[in-house]
Amino acid sequence: MQAQSSEPFASESLGGWRLVGAISAAIALGTLLFAALDHFDTAGLRMSIRFTARTSVILFLLAFSASSLRRLWPGGATQWLLRNRRYLGLSFAASHAIHALVIIAFAVTAPAAFHEATSPATFIFGGIGYVFIAALTATSFDRTTAAIGPRAWKILHRTAVFYLWAQFTVSFIKHIDGMPIYWVFLGLLTLAMALRIAATLRPRSQLARAR
Repeated sequence: MQAQSSEPFASESLGGWRLVGAISAAIALGTLLFAALDHFDTAGLRMSIRFTARTSVILFLLAFSASSLRRLWPGGATQWLLRNRRYLGLSFAASHAIHALVIIAFAVTAPAAFHEATSPATFIFGGIGYVFIAALTATSFDRTTAAIGPRAWKILHRTAVFYLWAQFTVSFIKHIDGMPIYWVFLGLLTLAMALRIAATLRPRSQLARAR
């Protein structure tokens, strides 16, 4: 028999598809609860939209920062993040899919309020974001990754994640006057980008010693 590791992040039960299922179920439940607070009317749907936007950005940042955190601070927690980066990314895609469904429900329930809250730019840049999310999801599996090749995969994923980072940043800046808590998310987005840059600039000799 193999000895059980005492490291809290060593267990495979904490990651993989179970992680995706648990996170997706929790977000779906939270979305329903927020919507139900106003009997699935406009105010409740708005709360659900904000809730799923926040869960999406948190999951995105975990996937976005996993490699950088591992390079800068090797350890059990950062190793777990890197090992489960794919599943955190898929959880982000699930969260944003729920986000889209709530937006559709809002558009159907309160079309006037929906049109007031959106613009052509919302559809254009938001649509591009969802196309990138779909592409990231489709190429998060070994078979599709092999089909497009490592170079194309790297270009696609790098382009997509930087676009999504910029989209989240602009979105939070636009709504910061009405939601001061968005300063927290802007700070996290800025920190995540700073970590990416720091990890890229760190000398390879230091990376080798850290391992």
